[in-house]
Amino acid sequence: MIIGLDVGGTHTDVVLFGENGLVRENKVLTDSSDLFNTVLTGLEEITQGIEPEKIKRIVLSTTLTTNAIVQKKNPEVGMIVSGGPGIDPEFFRTNEHYYAVSGSIDHRGREVDPIDENEILKIADVLKKEGIRNIGIVGKFSVRNPRHELKIHDILKDSFGKIFMGHQISGNLNFPRRIATTFLNTTIRPIHKKFFEAVKKSLEKKGLSVPIHILKADGGTMSIEASINFPGQSILSGPASSVMGAIAFASEEEETVVLDIGGTTTDIAVLINRVPLLEPLGITLGPYKTLIRSLETCSIGVGGDSVVRAKDGTVEIGPDRIGPAMAYGGTVPTPTDALVVLGKIKSGDKANSVKGIEALAKSLGTSPEETAAEILDLACKKILAEVRNTVNRINKKPVYTIHELREGYQVSPKQILIIGGPAPYFARRLEELSNLKVGVVPRWNVANALGAALARTTCEVTLFADTEQKIAAAPEEQFREMVSANFSKENAVKKAYDLLTQKALQMGAESSSDLETEVIEDMEFNMVRGFSTTGKNIRVKVQVKPGLIYENEEVAEKLLAGM
Repeated sequence: MIIGLDVGGTHTDVVLFGENGLVRENKVLTDSSDLFNTVLTGLEEITQGIEPEKIKRIVLSTTLTTNAIVQKKNPEVGMIVSGGPGIDPEFFRTNEHYYAVSGSIDHRGREVDPIDENEILKIADVLKKEGIRNIGIVGKFSVRNPRHELKIHDILKDSFGKIFMGHQISGNLNFPRRIATTFLNTTIRPIHKKFFEAVKKSLEKKGLSVPIHILKADGGTMSIEASINFPGQSILSGPASSVMGAIAFASEEEETVVLDIGGTTTDIAVLINRVPLLEPLGITLGPYKTLIRSLETCSIGVGGDSVVRAKDGTVEIGPDRIGPAMAYGGTVPTPTDALVVLGKIKSGDKANSVKGIEALAKSLGTSPEETAAEILDLACKKILAEVRNTVNRINKKPVYTIHELREGYQVSPKQILIIGGPAPYFARRLEELSNLKVGVVPRWNVANALGAALARTTCEVTLFADTEQKIAAAPEEQFREMVSANFSKENAVKKAYDLLTQKALQMGAESSSDLETEVIEDMEFNMVRGFSTTGKNIRVKVQVKPGLIYENEEVAEKLLAGM
């Protein structure tokens, strides 16, 4: 059996999945100040009467790290950046305690200027006085030679807590994005560690000793132990779980829009013949453009619990959320209250909902029922407008799926699939306003947790080779070795696959025979001096494909579709 657990800002959804499909589902309120009891409550209720040895795997997705960054509740950290000649690293400043230092490595991994140890020690004194514990270190070409990052690390390691180095966070050359990626990993680490410890403690109390996985932004998983060194991978795992939970119900012949309508936001994604789109460079979160690989998703501040206001004779929705709907004890009217007034939602305190909507109706000069209908229409129109914006944005650039680049492909969705608590109540009006087929995913209320439960382990490896210098390296994997002058692209791919298999197993894959791998990038350039070729510059990238796991993807899809 597999447990899928989605820790959201409002609710934690938990499912128990067996070989014949969904066995049990549950929801508990998330207490961000006491994650231990939140997770423990969810696990206790979902495993009641189940023998612990029958649980083989637990997969978690969470929005906690994403919310901390968006709400600017992430702790302060130190950033030390070495750029050398060229663009000033100050242009990529991430936070207050950010220091651009001397020293540089060139694009082929050769030292140009050394690190100034005294400069680093002075910065360390300042950071210690400011109470900074965690540090991020980034060199412009550290993915070609991490020597400077390692030296700075050695200078600082006895005086600080966790130190992240850019070459271990990402093997890509994009300097600004590697700075942002290293910063986010460093700053959310304490939040993620707290979550990690709460989960471990909860499982120990339950007597569960099973592999635990975290859902990543690309729709794959990694072991919770591995996630401590790459906490940024958990950013946007919530939207990824939405996509994975909807895959089995999407059309195999046409594009599908996936909407996850939650309490605060609606997350939007697009599938092409059941295959998710990929953000090829990485997540953009607020001002931070990163190298964290993710499915292409976006969010809009419209959800079931978004605040509804009347302003200058018109209705406004969100983007903020103050609490639950008035029907469930809240203090301000929401789209959920509108649905209660319209009779679409039968639960909750209808009198409270009517009271909230009546107050809006008075200022608008309409009846409560007309106001409620206007609120529902506005929420649907705002969501559909963002769907159109998303499709237009995708069609203005090359389309990347998780498996391939589709140059010149134009996305034209014919279907919308909805998950999330309010999903069935929005479906009919969205269909009327969009002229698209709109369906609700079975078990829409816990589809995120189901998607997390069945996601497989994923990872990627980038390897560089310089045959003139006779070096092959994958610094992100802490790999560097001497090679012969005739080292080829084929040799590089084989070595990258070997590293990928090792990495996948370390990150939680159960068996190397179950991995679906592929080359997603392979480039080779001749290096010429005078009129002679002196060597080759080779770069390859390989990945384990995102997808569903059970016995295999087809079985997983049948189980989901048959629920």
